[in-house]
Amino acid sequence: MMFWIAAGVLTLACLAVILAALRNPPGTTVAPDVEVYRDQLREVDRDRARGTLAEAEAEAARAEVARRLLAADSAAQTRHTGWQGNVWIGGSLVAVLVLAVTAASYRYLGAPGYPDLPLGVRVETIEAARAARPGQAVAESEIPDQIDDSRPDITEMARQLREILQTRPDDLRGWRLAVQTDSGLGDLEGAWRAQDRVVAILGDQASGDDFALLAELMILAAGGFVSPEAEQALTEALRRDPGNGSARYYAGLMYAQGGRPDLAWPIWRRLVGDSQPDAPWLDPIYAQIEQVSAAAGDPTPLEQLPAPRGPSQDDINAMAELTLEERMSRIEGMVEGLSSRLAADGGPPRDWAQLITAYGVLGRLDAASAIYAEAQQVFAGDQGALDIVAGAADRAGLAK
Repeated sequence: MMFWIAAGVLTLACLAVILAALRNPPGTTVAPDVEVYRDQLREVDRDRARGTLAEAEAEAARAEVARRLLAADSAAQTRHTGWQGNVWIGGSLVAVLVLAVTAASYRYLGAPGYPDLPLGVRVETIEAARAARPGQAVAESEIPDQIDDSRPDITEMARQLREILQTRPDDLRGWRLAVQTDSGLGDLEGAWRAQDRVVAILGDQASGDDFALLAELMILAAGGFVSPEAEQALTEALRRDPGNGSARYYAGLMYAQGGRPDLAWPIWRRLVGDSQPDAPWLDPIYAQIEQVSAAAGDPTPLEQLPAPRGPSQDDINAMAELTLEERMSRIEGMVEGLSSRLAADGGPPRDWAQLITAYGVLGRLDAASAIYAEAQQVFAGDQGALDIVAGAADRAGLAK
């Protein structure tokens, strides 16, 4: 109601200004010829006072100018009276035009029938809708089954593994293998449930990566939808590891899906600047971030985003100061650390490929061959993953 009162007052004020302008147009209050005759009368009086004009001549001139002045003033009054008669017609037309444009604009841009919706109320409404979004089970029920059953032997192995794990609920290695096997077969629901069991077994020892993987599998199983259950896993991942790139990406995705681009945009902008150039989440961010930034009120083209970071200049300088033996020792330490992590926790195919390539560079072809063989078992049934590790084996110089 306050909006309409304010709008009505402003409309009336504008109409009053317009009507005043129509009633007294600038420069039409006094006719130009009337002003000229008045000047002539004053000039006659000055000439008579100076003695340059005789009394009789002055009276005759004054009478003639006065006659013309009266005639011009009468004509001006007639014109002004006619104009005043049209003021109300013009004002009415202006009022109708203003009201028509206002109504049409509101019908096109506004929301007739809805109450005022301040920003705070909008945010509360969005957050309420986000809190009430469908759960994981509902989201998964709407996604078609994508399990790969083209390899009956692998499918049977996965079934047997699940049966064995029912009697061995605390077998961490077995449940990790189930995560990899089910995800390789496209059974993403089975994969996230197995990862949920991994997290339960680890308890307080579970890392941010463990929770990030759980959230990612849940999101993929729901067709890219971030459910409340997946949000809980993301929250725990970021609590344990605030810099976890995967969890930060999906957190931004969650806010983008939930109508909060104002929260998604800063998360993704900082993540781009914190990421290595080959980070797997960069491409999906680049595909969406311009629209998200525009929706957040800060439209930013891709070329203005922070550049992904590489090794810092201090890292490069420190490596350059090492001897060849020290560099090789540093590299071998990194490689062994990667090998230990994959043996204990597993990892994506790119990490396995990186380890195979690193062993090839170091000339440790036996180790590269052993890792390649293990990777083939881990990713059996996942042709995309097998292609990645096979490419690494070729680069490492392993004979086929």
